[in-house]
Amino acid sequence: MTEEARGTDPRARDLPLDAHMHTDQSSDSLVPIDVYGALAVERGIAELAITDHIDFDPRLPNFNPDPRARESIVRAAAERWAPHGVAIRFGLEVSYESGREDEIREHLRAHHYDFVIGSVHVGPGSPYRASRVASWVAGRSLAEIVAPSFNEVIAAARSGLFDVIGHLDSIKRYLLPHVTPAQLAERPDLYEPVLRALVESGTGLEVNTSGLRQAAGQTYPSAAVVARFRELGGQRLTAGSDAHRPSWFAHGLEAGYRIAAQAGFRDLAFRRGPGKPVSVAIPERFRASGTAAGAATSPESRVAER
Repeated sequence: MTEEARGTDPRARDLPLDAHMHTDQSSDSLVPIDVYGALAVERGIAELAITDHIDFDPRLPNFNPDPRARESIVRAAAERWAPHGVAIRFGLEVSYESGREDEIREHLRAHHYDFVIGSVHVGPGSPYRASRVASWVAGRSLAEIVAPSFNEVIAAARSGLFDVIGHLDSIKRYLLPHVTPAQLAERPDLYEPVLRALVESGTGLEVNTSGLRQAAGQTYPSAAVVARFRELGGQRLTAGSDAHRPSWFAHGLEAGYRIAAQAGFRDLAFRRGPGKPVSVAIPERFRASGTAAGAATSPESRVAER
């Protein structure tokens, strides 16, 4: 078990920010937004970014949502929960495809979000789909195996469209058991072009803790990759649980904060609307010495989470 996968309580408490979660406005979640508001009060999570999915491929389930209706839901919830000490922001998770970059750019120009994540997902034509991944891996080098995903991540970073890149290497989840996280960890050189694209473009990196409740047993990306991002000059980092269910709210988020602090970050970068990113201080307790901690759990039965 990795250091990231060790720990006791996966349910983070008393943290300033969870920057990635999905409500019933995403096809793969059934959670009403007020459930997250109540959980935030219970756990002492001060600020949430609601980052429901949008797809630009008409074959995908989150194609062409109504952003104004979504914003109305989030802003109304923000008003309800502000008196309870919870700030709720209107965010978005974009399924990035380099061939649809113009459509994405136009959407983001037309609609104003507080915070935008760009993520590479497993779409209809992806070689990482369950029906294709075994044949894709067979006979290919590790560099060839990860190239379709990592090349898209590089393009997403260089597009300048996003505050952060979400779950940078979540293909670890889909490559199992054909390629393990340990095998990827042995090839840090494969991450170098991706991290350099983030640094050179000024795009932030997300420490996504959903992998701690999935078979990967690691954050996306791992602590070592986050540390290398910092070494290369990375300045902007955020952390999110990528919750799609109430039981996943803030899951492993303390591990994400600890990984960020151990890499040398004192603050998380976030955005609350137009203008430059703001800094959200990482609590002092995470800057103390210690090992990265999280919690690995068996994958739960679920709706088709992205």
